[in-house]
Amino acid sequence: MHPFPSGFLWGAATSAYQVEGSPLADGAGPSIWHRFSHTPGRTAGGDTGDVACDHYRRWKDDVRLMADLGLGAYRFSIAWGRVLPAGRGRVNERGLDFYSRLVDALLEHGIRPSVTLYHWDLPAALDDRGGWLNPDVAGWFADYARVVFDRLDDRVTTWTTLNEPWVSSEIGYLAGDHAPGHRVLHEAPIAAHNLMRAHRAAVEAYRAGGRHEIGVVVNLEPKYPATDDPADVRAAGRATAYMNSRYLDPLLLGRYPEELPAIFGDAWPRFDENEVAALAVPIDFVGVNYYTRQVVRDDPSDVPVGVARVRQPRHAHTERDWEVWPKALTDVLVWVTERYGPIPIHVTENGAAFYDPPTADGGRVRDPLRVAYFRDHLRAVHRAMELGADVRAYYAWSLFDNFEWSFGYGKRFGIVHVDFETQERTPKDSALYYAEVIRSNAVE
Repeated sequence: MHPFPSGFLWGAATSAYQVEGSPLADGAGPSIWHRFSHTPGRTAGGDTGDVACDHYRRWKDDVRLMADLGLGAYRFSIAWGRVLPAGRGRVNERGLDFYSRLVDALLEHGIRPSVTLYHWDLPAALDDRGGWLNPDVAGWFADYARVVFDRLDDRVTTWTTLNEPWVSSEIGYLAGDHAPGHRVLHEAPIAAHNLMRAHRAAVEAYRAGGRHEIGVVVNLEPKYPATDDPADVRAAGRATAYMNSRYLDPLLLGRYPEELPAIFGDAWPRFDENEVAALAVPIDFVGVNYYTRQVVRDDPSDVPVGVARVRQPRHAHTERDWEVWPKALTDVLVWVTERYGPIPIHVTENGAAFYDPPTADGGRVRDPLRVAYFRDHLRAVHRAMELGADVRAYYAWSLFDNFEWSFGYGKRFGIVHVDFETQERTPKDSALYYAEVIRSNAVE
């Protein structure tokens, strides 16, 4: 057995648009994901988050289910448009009340609420004003954050500003596969920089009156060269700068990686050095979302990074075609520690999409591949801690099968099975396994 330290926090995670449903209920304003998913051709099968897991109406039962699993924490996001329907200005008290009731219920069951302020669902009204391309968005975000802090900080002790800014900027503004669906190279670094500015503004707003801890969540995907050829080694370095250090360097070191101007060419803005340095406001922890690694080779035809993925056909892959390689989780947690110094780390997402049937078979869902995935990745977390990484929390992704963005409902990440026709919840074998890990505070 590999025991974890006393007080290690075990949780599970979701996000608002993926699970809540009822996106326009009780005065809420539409988000860019509501608009995107209702645009023909944007999501698999035309799926939307209109119902999702119906968590907005079923939250009481869902909290009891969390308690039955023994969760010590629940990481969820707040839908900005529920709180401020137009993104700024008038506060929708009914939207805030929903999250206040959810927080109270979690605490009554001994579950720590861990709140993410932004998980990709920008109010559509702000997108109409330029969204993350508008420099005023940092102030808008800070104003929204203050409203939420004022209502919930008396009970919420763990806050996150942004979830995966790389996805918001690169997949939303360059690849176009996520809302708002742009495909403009020059927009991606502007959106990313404004996300960093919004993070800073929200942290400063929290320090003015907040009493607990606040951090940021980044998705990290370790990059390995396919060969020892210097061109492939350089390619892996570019890919690392583009996806990983590009967000943590400004937030923790006050600078962008030196590779980025060459990667983006004339699409890289000339940011003011003092403004970039000011992004590095102190935070209390770094959240790391990890799913897979990537083996790369040099490929000048790829824009903008100049790399190509080299698939590893002899290894297991998930339904998202992500290679299962637990050692990379150890590597990336150690990398964060070595590059940025001793900072507390929360593994804020880790999980896998494997095939599960649409309905539970006799009240049980057998998912041995997911059980193995969690077992091996928890071993990897433990090994990283042995090597010096200060990991203090782990959140399984996801608590529920849910709306998997542009993939709709076709990719199931949950440890709890959701029958989307009936909304029946069934803990999978992976949930039962995870409950035992939590109970014993150890992984075999």
